[in-house]
Amino acid sequence: MNKQLRFRAILFDLDGTLTEPFTGIARSVNYALAQIGHPPLSDAELRDWIGPPLHASFERVLGDPALADQAVAHYRQRYWEIGMFENTVFPGIPELLRDLQAAGIRLFVATSKIRPPTERILAHFGLQSFFEAIAAVDPDDRDGNKAMVIATLLPQLGADRPWTVMVGDTIYDISGARSHRMPCIAVTYGYGAYQDLYLAAPLALARSVEALRELVL
Repeated sequence: MNKQLRFRAILFDLDGTLTEPFTGIARSVNYALAQIGHPPLSDAELRDWIGPPLHASFERVLGDPALADQAVAHYRQRYWEIGMFENTVFPGIPELLRDLQAAGIRLFVATSKIRPPTERILAHFGLQSFFEAIAAVDPDDRDGNKAMVIATLLPQLGADRPWTVMVGDTIYDISGARSHRMPCIAVTYGYGAYQDLYLAAPLALARSVEALRELVL
């Protein structure tokens, strides 16, 4: 390990950090709402759905946990068949992951997304081989908050934990990392509002993949 490197391990969020998932998520949310007779949401409203746990977002809109359960089931039906592939990798991400791996930095995914589509998305875009482990949410987990997801990776980090950083695009990534006394670099090209990210006081803000590269390499 190059002693000049700041980090020995990096935990990456998926949606809004590695990939641009808006189309697939937005269409799947509105499909689910339509199945239970709820009017569609606007693109502006749907941007807030990328980051928080899915069930919590449905419950916030529908006001009923049972209806939220139904909506999640409809969402997953469409998302697993179509929505997860209505997605793109942010330019520069594969090259960044390649160079981090070549530098000997351990790479992990920590996402509030459920595990099956997370693994399929990473495999579909040829990213899975960069990551030592993937921490995601079990399909029957309603909560799936980022602190719980990160906690599952802590034993694997071992002696590298003090030199580990979370990289994500929302305040959920910042607060989840902070709950484990872990720093977080917030990327502002994703779905967190810049002002919210700034006020949450991450270790640093990265406006682009290239800016992120400068911070972690």
